[in-house]
Amino acid sequence: MPYNAAPDDWWKTFVDALPAHTAKLAVVRADGSPLVAPIWIERDGEEIVFMTSADTIKGKSILRDGRVSLCLDNETPPFDFVTISGTTTTSDDPDELLRWGTSIAARYMGAEVAEAFGKRNAVPPEMVVRVTPTHIVAKNNVAD
Repeated sequence: MPYNAAPDDWWKTFVDALPAHTAKLAVVRADGSPLVAPIWIERDGEEIVFMTSADTIKGKSILRDGRVSLCLDNETPPFDFVTISGTTTTSDDPDELLRWGTSIAARYMGAEVAEAFGKRNAVPPEMVVRVTPTHIVAKNNVAD
């Protein structure tokens, strides 16, 4: 049976859903091999925002080649998913690090601990990564 195409903006509702879905980030290592890693995200308009250290494989890959792919899915029948391919920009501005670190932590850990997570993550070599989508595939009710 064919996948059900979701309405054009359905992907935004899915990304924004609470409890928050963990995104899986795909990057290419310097040697050409793939890496997939779970990340916490937040949507800012059309962009996806997350944080990572510039010293990690993820960070180094993003700084070297700003192309990434993300996948979020609902593992419960009838199953839904969103994949986002895009290009990235990065920032190590302390105010942005604190703002996004706190906001993203609130989505995943709750408001009561968000400030502590934000402060912990608002230090070098952390960076804010913004993904500008170039291609989105959103499917809902895959098993129907």
